[in-house]
Formats: sequence, structure tokens, C-alpha cells
Amino acid sequence: MVAQSLSAPFRVSCGDTFRLSAVDPASTGDLAPGKKEAKAALEDGVRQLSELQQRLYAQGQWGVILLFQAMDAAGKDGTIKHVMSGVNPQGCQVTSFKAPSSLELSHDYLWRVNRCLPERGRIGIFNRSYYEETLVVRVHQDQLARQALPAGLVTPGIWQQRFQEIRHYEAYLGANGFLVRKFFLHLSKAEQKRRFQERLTNPQKHWKFSAADLAERAFWDDYMQAYEEMIRATATEQAPWYVIPADHKWFTRLVVASAVIESLQSLDLHTPTMTEPEQRALEEARRRLEAEPD
Repeated sequence: MVAQSLSAPFRVSCGDTFRLSAVDPASTGDLAPGKKEAKAALEDGVRQLSELQQRLYAQGQWGVILLFQAMDAAGKDGTIKHVMSGVNPQGCQVTSFKAPSSLELSHDYLWRVNRCLPERGRIGIFNRSYYEETLVVRVHQDQLARQALPAGLVTPGIWQQRFQEIRHYEAYLGANGFLVRKFFLHLSKAEQKRRFQERLTNPQKHWKFSAADLAERAFWDDYMQAYEEMIRATATEQAPWYVIPADHKWFTRLVVASAVIESLQSLDLHTPTMTEPEQRALEEARRRLEAEPD
């Protein structure tokens, strides 16, 4: 069974003193199961998620946003695939945010995100997100020029301004019935190298490798600094970050499953209660069906 407390040590809800160096990417907490035990625990977590998702969908009051950020090869796709494998596709949608299109660049940076928000009763999964505006755009600040912002608005304080805007945006989502949970899969540079090498040497994984991934690796320290400041500035009680060790995929998936289960359970989800008129209508329908000749 997936222990809900498994995710607690990795939850950041007030980032004032957060340090990325305090989280070991190779950590497995107090767990050291083999693949068989980890697989069984994850399967149990998937069953729990499936039940909770059904209640979420039936109740239709809350929307849920699960947001994933990470360096290349950290395992976002695999984590999403394995953790959400038992969820009804009708109640879940995945959006991958790539480099913005010319249409998206002609709007504010949250415009394309608003278009992808899930309906109430559904889970929306963001594979990357609006946080790219404080990560890749910050590391490669020439990308600000593509956004055609008035020159007077591009100041040294633009990143703190965006942090504030995002905090307000997530508070707005919460006030409108959307639960926001954010996951940073914290991969070590050494493990990223190993995974890149595997992609280059295994023909079945060649498609996963991009020369652009290697180019971004050269900015590793800049990204780590940007991630640390981003988490510190945007971790709130309402929309916390989970900084999850990602060197061991089995552990990453268990912690994410634990966090999602705990979050959904906090919503007190239940199937709708039938009113007396609705119950009478159901009873009448049952009688009519029973009265039909076989």
C-alpha cells in the first residue's frame, strides 16, 4: 500500500528557507524495496487513485491540476504514464507545453494555460507549464525579445513580478475550485548523463534523444539556481511544490502517487446524494423495467 506520509518530507509549502541542495536526488527515503515490491505498492496506489478519480468525476465540483517540471530525462512522461495508468481517460487530460507558437507569443504568457484548464470533475496534467517563463526564458533571456513586450516592462525585476503573478494566479484557481499540486522531479547531473548515454547506445531509445537536450545540459547550474528561486518564491500552502528525488524511477513514482492520493482525499470526495424526487424517479424506472416482458 502506498503510504500517504511518503510524500510529506518532500512537500514545500513555504519556500522562504528552501535549498535545493538539501534534497538528495538519489534518496529513497526510508524505503529500499526491490522492483517487485515497488511495483506492487504502485499498483495499489493506482487502484486508490482510480477510486478517488471516479468520485471526483461524479461529484463534479473540483478541478485538479497536477503540474510537472524537470530537467530533460528526469522521467516526467514515465511518471505520468505509470501513476495515472488506472485513471479513466474521460476524467483526465494531459497537456504538454512546448516552445510557444507565434499565436501564443502574441498573447500574455498565461493565455495558453487558461485554454487548457480542466473542467470541474477532471484532472488536468501539465507536462511543463507556465513556470517555463521563469526557467528557460530566464536562463535564455533573449527569448524575452520574442514575446514583444514593451521595452519599459523588461526590467531586472521581471522575474519577481512573474513570481507574484503566478502566486496570484494559483490563488485565483484555488478560489474557483481548482486544486493545484506542483512536482519538480529532481534529477542529478550524473544520472542525467547516464540516461542520455543509454538513449544514445540503445537503438530502441534513439528517438528519445535530442541534441537540444545536450545543449541545455551546459546550463545546468543556471537551471538549478532558477529552480531553487522559483520554488522558494512560489511554494504556498494552497499550491505547494513537491521536490522529489528522481534518480530512482520507482521511488519517484511512489512519492508522486502518495502526494496525489493525499491531495484528492483532502477534498472529501463523494458520489452525489440523490434527492427524494430523484430516488422516486429511479424507483419508478426500476418498476417499469421489471414490468416489461422478457
